[in-house]
Amino acid sequence: MVTGGAYDKLELELRRGVVVLAALSQLHTARYGYELRQSLTENGMPIEEGTLYPLLRRLETQGVLTSEWRTDGGPPRRYYVLSADGRELYERLTNAWHGLNDTMDLLLKGGERHEP
Repeated sequence: MVTGGAYDKLELELRRGVVVLAALSQLHTARYGYELRQSLTENGMPIEEGTLYPLLRRLETQGVLTSEWRTDGGPPRRYYVLSADGRELYERLTNAWHGLNDTMDLLLKGGERHEP
């Protein structure tokens, strides 16, 4: 039997694989980090601050996101949004996700894919 600790580690590996796509899915409009984190959590994808903020910085460095500081009458916040390259990457990753999801559905149901 798989212990709770082993399960938790394996589940974490699965989640790590989708956290980038999950974050990108919420950045079609500009959001600041806490707002993004709340949106992900409310939609079933909780993410730790120590994971999210380094991810946002990395994606910005890679040109996937752009950011700007805003005050909007409150404390300064850095808002992130998909760049043109980010929108293209999001589309490509979404297509890859759908393909993987279809394959996994087939495999988990015990079926086989028959190529023409």
